[in-house]
Amino acid sequence: MNLDDLRKEIDKIDDKLLQLFQERMGIVKDIAEYKKVHNIPILNSELEKAKLSDIISKTDEELVSYTQILFNTLFDTSKSYQEKLNISKPSAFGYSNKKFGLLGAGLQHSYSPLIHSHLGDYEYGLYEKQPDQLYDFVHNSDLDGFNVTIPYKKDIMKYCNILTPIAKRTGSVNTVIWRANSLIGDNTDYYGFRYMIERSGINPEGKKVLLLGDGGSAATIKAAIRDMNAGCLVTVSRSGQENYGNISNHYDSDIIINSTPVGMYPDNGKTVIDISSFKKCIALFDLIYNPAQTRLMYEASKLGIKAYNGLSMLVAQAKKAAELFTDSVIDDSVIERVVEKVAKKTGNIVLIGMPGSGKSTAGKALAELTERAFIDTDEVIAATYNKSASDIIKDKGEVFFRDIETKVLEKVTKQSNCVISTGGGVVTRERNRYLLRQNGIVVFLKRDLSLLSTLDRPLSQQNTLEELYKARKNNYLGWSDYQIDCDDTDKAHLKIYEVLGL
Repeated sequence: MNLDDLRKEIDKIDDKLLQLFQERMGIVKDIAEYKKVHNIPILNSELEKAKLSDIISKTDEELVSYTQILFNTLFDTSKSYQEKLNISKPSAFGYSNKKFGLLGAGLQHSYSPLIHSHLGDYEYGLYEKQPDQLYDFVHNSDLDGFNVTIPYKKDIMKYCNILTPIAKRTGSVNTVIWRANSLIGDNTDYYGFRYMIERSGINPEGKKVLLLGDGGSAATIKAAIRDMNAGCLVTVSRSGQENYGNISNHYDSDIIINSTPVGMYPDNGKTVIDISSFKKCIALFDLIYNPAQTRLMYEASKLGIKAYNGLSMLVAQAKKAAELFTDSVIDDSVIERVVEKVAKKTGNIVLIGMPGSGKSTAGKALAELTERAFIDTDEVIAATYNKSASDIIKDKGEVFFRDIETKVLEKVTKQSNCVISTGGGVVTRERNRYLLRQNGIVVFLKRDLSLLSTLDRPLSQQNTLEELYKARKNNYLGWSDYQIDCDDTDKAHLKIYEVLGL
């Protein structure tokens, strides 16, 4: 065939693609109408990820990254069309003259201002106060309303003139608004928690539910779980009758809810229980959202137990609070959009791949493009030990280097909104797998071995590149969420940006 003939063939294929696209969007419209009638969120990120994974598994290896771009674009187009049909935009806008915020302690890592920025155009700040400052804050601040977090969800109740029924029932207030010169205390955590459970598709009715922790959120969770007709609800705490010393009595639990702070930033990696002992468990709900995947969630997922973090609860309760703040109604579909935006904004992008595959070059460019901090683990090691990674391996051996590499990962992967470039051998330690994934999306940069430099890379000099790659390939693939061709290192960051839908 000559060039004209080839172009004609392309034209025929394009005509077929257009027809199929129009048919697909017609079905998308039907789905949008069904979701609107049944009040189902537009975004189902887990289903979307599973579908993309299935598509990629059927794709020729050399076309994987292009297929990811194509279908991510197609999915985004479908969601945009559904949103237009549902007219599902927040209605808490037009309140730029209003001022709200979050009252609590230790708020420097709070996601609340970011979340509320997607829910309305009002001002939303953070207010860290000591217990003896509460009275002055409540009576003399210029806020139109505020959210409350630990440790003041109970303390704030005595300052409220009116408590809603759910606030009275749970003995907990997390949202306070002014109405007719009266301070009204409400509990939107109840709504947020129920949303978290219901979006998962896991029905607690008739099931044994184990609640870990009896702190500030426990009363709200208990109320919601009882309202969802759980068969049995057991609360385990450090000093209660049901405690971690006799928790074996409840190894038959169907659902586990972690309301403790164990494993929360900055104490990442800790777990309150050994979930492998719970042979009947089908789902874990961890109220922690930073890190995005706690160690407990990671271990549960490895066992095939469905695991969910607390971000959807946080966003859902914020949405309910925004409605109270502005006396407006926000479509529930907004919750999933905000969850996706916050997860992308706060999550890390972790680059793995062979030495010399362009991780540092691509990482720096991607960090600048996405306004993230850039971290190169080899550079952190060099700055900490005053010696380059290659010199440490030469002088102390690979085992010593891997030990300090893991220590560095334990620190840097706790952070949020970063691009992290790792050493080529990071995948040789199983411990590192969780560290990379706890707060980030892992991207494997693939580059033709013939393009890799072995200069100042002792392991690449001691072994052939083919041997190194063969030993690590399965982990590169198994640990990563996305695989991207990186033969052209100057454009790799653009590919990552497109594939991840940033």
